[in-house]
Amino acid sequence: MSDGRHSKDGDNGPVFSAEQARQGEIILRTRTRRVIFIAGLVGVVILALVVRLAIG
Repeated sequence: MSDGRHSKDGDNGPVFSAEQARQGEIILRTRTRRVIFIAGLVGVVILALVVRLAIG
């Protein structure tokens, strides 16, 4: 490869630096997306409580 990227399996996908890969952003533009996101967070907490109670 002429641009200095090396790949063992020949994958020609995009290459991101560590700086670019760390910058994630959650965009909750609509009310529906916000509700689904919050419901997911609440669901994880409830699931953790149920598992803890089931274990003992």
